[in-house]
Amino acid sequence: MRTRVAGVLLAAGEGSRFGRPKALVELDGQTLAARGVDVLRTGGADPILVVIGAAQVNLDGIHTVYNEQWRTGMGSSLRAALRALTDAERAEGAEGAQDRPAATLPVDVGAVVVALADQPLVGTDAVARLIAAYRGGASVAVAGYHGKPRNPVLLAREHWPEVIATATGDQGARAFLRARPELVTLVECGDTGSPDDIDTTADLDRVAARYRESKRRYRRSSDPR
Repeated sequence: MRTRVAGVLLAAGEGSRFGRPKALVELDGQTLAARGVDVLRTGGADPILVVIGAAQVNLDGIHTVYNEQWRTGMGSSLRAALRALTDAERAEGAEGAQDRPAATLPVDVGAVVVALADQPLVGTDAVARLIAAYRGGASVAVAGYHGKPRNPVLLAREHWPEVIATATGDQGARAFLRARPELVTLVECGDTGSPDDIDTTADLDRVAARYRESKRRYRRSSDPR
C-alpha cells in the first residue's frame, strides 16, 4: 500500500504582473519557493517536488521538475509533476534507470499535496490536515478557509490520470475538482493561515504586513508575562 504523500510546489511562472519570477521574490529574507518547500516539508510531505520553468530554483533536499511548457500556465506544471511521479514507477528496475531523473523519486507515493509558491501565508497545519484526511480515507482533500475551497489540494494517485487529462491553462486541478465534487473532502484550515495570492508588488506589501502582524501576535501569545 502506498502511504507516502509527496509535496508539489508549482513555481514555474514568470510573474508577468509582478515583473519577475515570484519563486525568487523574498518575504522576510526567504524566497517564496523556499517558504513553500518548508511549509510542505514541515507539514509532513515527502518527497518534495518543485516544478520550475521561468527561473532556476536551487534548494537542498528537493526534486526539481522542469516544465518545458511553463508559459501555458500552472496546468502544465501540475501535469509535469504527476507524470514525473508516475514515470518513477515505470523507471524502477528498467535498464539504465539509475541514469534517469524519475528513477530518483520513490515509487511508494500514494498522493500529492499541491501548493503554489505565490501563497506564502498558507500554514504547515493545512498540509498536515490534508495528509491526515488522506490517511483517514479521503482520496481528494481541499483546504477550506471559512468554508471556501482554496489551496493546498491533496490528490490521491488513482485520480492522477484524470487530473492530467483535465489540467489545462491556469486551471490546475480546478476542472477535475469541479467535475468530481462527490470526491472532495473540504478540510477547514481557516485557523492555520491564509491563501492570499501575490500577483503584484502591492500584494507583496499587503502580505508582508499581514505576516509581520501574525508574528507580533505569536510573540505576544508566547510571552509568559
